[in-house]
Amino acid sequence: MLDSITPLLSDPAAWAALVTLVVMEVVLGIDNLIFISILSNKLPEHQRQRVRRIGIGLALIMRLALLSIIAWLVGLTATVVDLGFVGPIGEHGEPAFETQFSWKDLILIAGGLFLVWKATKEIHHSVDPVPSNHDVLDKKSVAINNAGAAIFQIILLDLVFSIDSILTAVGMTDHLPIMVVAVLVAVAVMLLAADPLANFINANPTVVMLALGFLLMIGMVLIADGFGVHVPKGYIYAAMAFSALVEALNMWSRKSQARKAAAGDGAH
Repeated sequence: MLDSITPLLSDPAAWAALVTLVVMEVVLGIDNLIFISILSNKLPEHQRQRVRRIGIGLALIMRLALLSIIAWLVGLTATVVDLGFVGPIGEHGEPAFETQFSWKDLILIAGGLFLVWKATKEIHHSVDPVPSNHDVLDKKSVAINNAGAAIFQIILLDLVFSIDSILTAVGMTDHLPIMVVAVLVAVAVMLLAADPLANFINANPTVVMLALGFLLMIGMVLIADGFGVHVPKGYIYAAMAFSALVEALNMWSRKSQARKAAAGDGAH
């Protein structure tokens, strides 16, 4: 192992691949982290940090486990389901979507559907927070296993994001040590950012809706990717950054108005 690492230390191309892959893994980890933050914030306060740590720890374990069986993982791109027809032809003469699916495609589609369902459900609860009597009974029965249910959902999405993350790494470099270092750095960043991000989301209710909107978009992108419609990641993260900037301006405006109102009350 050491013999394979030493030549990489003096190879500029290897360092460039490492930096690029670390950035990619951190960006992919943000999607994972938003989901973990939203789920953990629904738990009692004394459980939140522990569940976030468990979720991120499981993300690391899954990524390293997938790296250890990387040859098998790459095999997930082989076709396992063929619908037997050609989809609509796009403007470049290629099918608009795939009708042949690999295990990777099926996992991405299932994960995307789960994210869309989860985000839609959370948006509904945010828009209509007053539960009926039946909902109250349901919440009481679920509350006992709330932390367990949250961890189970985190495991499901960790698996989807981990497969996407590792296959991205495989596409960018052939060197396993670079992949391992990039994954470790990305998970360390997730660990450092977990509590501040979750606390920020919890303290700003409007940010919760924005984060749920991100999850909806990420879910749709995963589904599209599973059908062979590849949306450039740069467009997605540019849209997320622009939305976050608009929300930051809104928050700044609200705080400014609150200060002016407080100053006006103080003058009276």
